[in-house]
Amino acid sequence: MTTRAGTDLEVKFGVGESVPRPDGIPKVTGHFAYASDLHAEDMLWGATLRAPHAHARITSLDVSSAVAMPGVHAVLTYDDLPAERFQGQIVTDQPVLADGAIRYWGEVVAIVAADDPTIARTAADAIEVEYENLDPLTDVDEALVAGEVLRKAVAYRGVRDVQGAVVVEATYETATQDQAPLGNEAGIAIPDGAGGIDVYGPTQWTHVDHEQIVACLGLRPEEVRVHPTGLGGAFGAREDLSLQTHLCLLALQTGRPVRMVFGRAESFAAHVKRHAARMYYRHEADRDGNLVRVEAKLLLDGGAYSMTSPAVIANAVGFAVGPYRCPNVFIDGYALRTNNPPAGAMRGFGAVQTGFAVESQMDRLAGELGMDPLELRLLNSIGPGDVLATTGQVITEPLPTREVIESVRAMPLPDDSIPSDVRELPGGTGLTTPSSVVVRGVGYAVGFKNLAFSEGFDDFAEARLTLTPVGIDIHTAAIEVGQGMVTVLEQITRTVTGVESVRVVFDHTSQIGSAGSTSASRQTQMAGGAVMRAAEQLRTEILEHYGAEALSNDGVWRNGELVVSLVEACRAREFSAHVRHRHQQTDEPDENGQGNLHVDFAVSAHRAVVDVDPVLGLVKVVKIDTAQDVGFALNPMSVIGQIEGGTMQGIGLAIMEELVVDHGVVLNASFTDYLLPTFLDAPPVEAVLIEQPSSWGPFGAKGFAELPTISSTPAVVAAIRAATGKALTRVPVRPEDIAF
Repeated sequence: MTTRAGTDLEVKFGVGESVPRPDGIPKVTGHFAYASDLHAEDMLWGATLRAPHAHARITSLDVSSAVAMPGVHAVLTYDDLPAERFQGQIVTDQPVLADGAIRYWGEVVAIVAADDPTIARTAADAIEVEYENLDPLTDVDEALVAGEVLRKAVAYRGVRDVQGAVVVEATYETATQDQAPLGNEAGIAIPDGAGGIDVYGPTQWTHVDHEQIVACLGLRPEEVRVHPTGLGGAFGAREDLSLQTHLCLLALQTGRPVRMVFGRAESFAAHVKRHAARMYYRHEADRDGNLVRVEAKLLLDGGAYSMTSPAVIANAVGFAVGPYRCPNVFIDGYALRTNNPPAGAMRGFGAVQTGFAVESQMDRLAGELGMDPLELRLLNSIGPGDVLATTGQVITEPLPTREVIESVRAMPLPDDSIPSDVRELPGGTGLTTPSSVVVRGVGYAVGFKNLAFSEGFDDFAEARLTLTPVGIDIHTAAIEVGQGMVTVLEQITRTVTGVESVRVVFDHTSQIGSAGSTSASRQTQMAGGAVMRAAEQLRTEILEHYGAEALSNDGVWRNGELVVSLVEACRAREFSAHVRHRHQQTDEPDENGQGNLHVDFAVSAHRAVVDVDPVLGLVKVVKIDTAQDVGFALNPMSVIGQIEGGTMQGIGLAIMEELVVDHGVVLNASFTDYLLPTFLDAPPVEAVLIEQPSSWGPFGAKGFAELPTISSTPAVVAAIRAATGKALTRVPVRPEDIAF
């Protein structure tokens, strides 16, 4: 069949357009299937028994009452584990079930499967455990003295005894922040009847989960299939296993599907948090403001187990000086084991903590020098051809540090009058604050971070594209956590192939190779890069087969004529392309932390305007302006959404969010007591997108979604300092930090 083309073949909804998300309407109408919606025929319900202590020894454990309950099908403890008894994606040091010791509040002691959730919960509560309480180790300085080091990372560069004419020193602290994903942990495991199992749970990387689960079950890799599920947010909370291994153990023990759904309080115990940090900093500069020397000691609280602490401390050290030149740098970073809740990756991991400290130091140094803080940053800013102060590697990709600073500075400030509407004042409708007492402040900060995995890690992503009678299927194991990756992969495929009708198929671990983790700002460039290359190969394969020059939803085109429809092409043969995409290899750090450790970087700047009630210590963020280094905005609407969301998480860390931990015990495991910014706290956000294309991202795109979180926190705190004159060396800033 040959048909004359009546229109041009430009594809709609390709890259550069603000394409709506395919999962948008199902999510807002309640039809999207999240992990907590999963069911299976004849399924049981699982429940966990968690320790109420931060540090203890189990002296007696009796499950007989639980086992004897009608409707209970299994009760498992550490002694019942069939194979590897520890798990962890970097270091396997976390017991699957408590091994006789309790090392953090909420550690899982036993698991139960029963006919319904009430019986399962009652049975778990009926398990009799006697504990010998031990003194918890909860302070990072004490942990360092005790030698409880999960990883030490360093950056030593230059001459130690060099001195600058102007010196500023301070100690900074950041509190533990929870990712607070709206979707709690939930999942289901289903035995396949042949000894294997399928598991659906919250994850950011199915293949790394698969490795751990296989080891813990003692099965062959092909007998375990880890499936992606619908997630209500992640932000690092899904990087480590939560309930997946427990579900599999119960399902294999009973021979029936087992489902678990955690409530909010248990969710706080079930996932890692952002590392709390204590950071000792000393900056030295010459009298013109040029950085001469930076020295820092970084102590990050890793909690009871390693989780992703080795990667987090590496990032904290790597970005401890920010995007600034400095010839002499000496950074010692420690991730430390304590009896606080385990910490792991969270949006901007490591760079958030040091970003707050180093930006605060830059403001402090500017004050000491009598310089404008932005001029000091511009004077020391790095760009292509410069050397990263910590690792010594030369910046070879675009890095518009000057541009983001100057763009934010050029954005108009809001009217400087204090509002009279109580809803716009600190304290809001609580009527706590009259306009007359309000003082306004403006602050700036810059964020800086790597993209994708670093330190020599073999970072890759697979994708397989297949022509179907109605379009193209994009197969991937990359996890959509709500960030919009599904939309971007479709846009890339449309633009490359010319076929508008495309869909993403999220495969399980036996259907396709790893796409790596949805973290580290990497999936746009890694999964997106794999999809782009596969789309190019698929298009070439089809066009060469038919001697044609274009594709569309209608089929294959040659000289403006339709040669064959997609239906006919698929009937003739299978067209498919499978790609494993890698970025340029990076180095492992040498003994001084030097080398080409990172493949790429991105930078951002924020300006915050705040109104403060200095009497009560209340803060209202009036406006946020930002400039972001995005390479190329594949989907501008999605980019703005990420900027707004990341900025709100940064505001949360600046003035609200803190996991309150007393001797290792969490005191505010609910959304009533753990304060999150709400819609009423959201200020207007104006964003400028700086598009300097990356050499290796699809169409020049960069990952950027962590950056808004990094620079917004120090900008808000800088604004509060400007309003109050307080030093404010800790976040979140609490009312008593301002009022007293």
